[in-house]
Amino acid sequence: MLDRTRIEELRHAAVPPALHVIDGERRPASDGGVLEVISPLDGRAFTTMARGTQQDADAAIAAARRAFDEGGWRDMAPAARKKILLKWADLIAGNALELAVLGVRDNGTEIGMALKAEPLSAAGTIRYYAEALDKLSGEIAPTDPGVLGLVHREPVGVVGAIVPWNFPLMIGAWKFAPALAAGNTVVLKPAETASLTLVRLAELALEAGLPPGVFNVVTGPGPVVGAAIGLSMEVDVLVFTGSGATGRRLLEYAARSNLKRVYLELGGKSPNIVFADTPDLAQAVKVSANGIFRNSGQVCVAGSRLLVERSIHDRFVEALAGQVQVMTVGDPLDPATGAGAVNSLAQLDRNLGFVEEARALGREVRIGGKRILEETGGYYMAPTIVTGVAPSDRLARDEVFGPVLAVIPFDTEEEAVAIANGTDYGLAAAVWTRDLSRAHRMVRAIRAGVVHVNTYGGADLTVPLGGVKQSGNGHDKSLHAFDKYLDLKTAWIKL
Repeated sequence: MLDRTRIEELRHAAVPPALHVIDGERRPASDGGVLEVISPLDGRAFTTMARGTQQDADAAIAAARRAFDEGGWRDMAPAARKKILLKWADLIAGNALELAVLGVRDNGTEIGMALKAEPLSAAGTIRYYAEALDKLSGEIAPTDPGVLGLVHREPVGVVGAIVPWNFPLMIGAWKFAPALAAGNTVVLKPAETASLTLVRLAELALEAGLPPGVFNVVTGPGPVVGAAIGLSMEVDVLVFTGSGATGRRLLEYAARSNLKRVYLELGGKSPNIVFADTPDLAQAVKVSANGIFRNSGQVCVAGSRLLVERSIHDRFVEALAGQVQVMTVGDPLDPATGAGAVNSLAQLDRNLGFVEEARALGREVRIGGKRILEETGGYYMAPTIVTGVAPSDRLARDEVFGPVLAVIPFDTEEEAVAIANGTDYGLAAAVWTRDLSRAHRMVRAIRAGVVHVNTYGGADLTVPLGGVKQSGNGHDKSLHAFDKYLDLKTAWIKL
């Protein structure tokens, strides 16, 4: 049960300016510059953060390089490294409500989701990789008896991480936790509209005993700080979650610098496919609504395309609209809220632009399609269902990243597969059917990194998340995440 009194105290608490955390110190921007932090709850500034410069990014990278090369973290006994990471996780969990409310004020996620998906998820992720780090081992090759072939796993070095605004702690931890557990050092750049919790996390890291330079956070504009990380000759691996345009730019930066490895998660246009033989239609309606409208649709794997078999299309859409009508949209710090704020005014305008374009094409806005609660000064949008969408429409092909659902009817399994695969993305998907054979066929046929069956979302840390096509490369989560942060080295020893 959430403590409403404590939430209200934290809602109104003064938030000190967020400073960089570089080489174990809290530092302002080298030129003293700051950016206002605007809350999507009411459109007002409530603190500032350091506006990072090239010099700040370079200082963080230099600190990470020195910390790695000196070997204090890299060569620390695995049990000792684990102990520090577990203490860090405990500190995060102990400050979970403070972190969750701070994050909600910064990015607008509803508090019920934010608490679980942000600090508690980050703490769990750090614990998972901390417990796994001393299970990593090398190999002995089955070669000639006169030779000893050894395969060592070694940390890659300095990892640059650039993370988005929708779930900064969760997605950030997916990247820095395995990187740190493997013995690397990290320079992390949060999104400009969701930096506060990651700065606080870095402060807790120092309290837990992470050595100076091992985990650095630099806030500020992507074209400055992000570019500095991408172009650095001292960053060995770059990991990123965000837009395709930025992902392409980071690949160019890698080519222009040291050919650093770049791993990208670039979002999706995930199909949620409902067949007429769905085992529980009411459950499919409820889960489908949450799959697109929780966190105002600002979820990488959101089921933003609903493909419904034509024979149940009208009935399903009617039930879905009814589900949306009872969803509470509003103050994210009210535990009763089902969907919170859109992250920024720019994102809200983008969402509404997609709806207006659909209207201009003659598509029906079945429900929603407008800004709401404007009197609060915040950025809120009514959950929106658009029917009659053609697979070729931009609404069916491009990621909105907002509470906008495109509904498309289909007649056959083959048609559903063709529509599902008919975008540049391939991150997630779902299939609702009681036919086990069909479920397996669909899992095999759909090009996506994760395919849910008779559910949407909920895949935990034990399984990988990654995309195909223009949804990116590489995997977060699970033990497979270590692959990005470890090099293989062969020792070939003549006996």
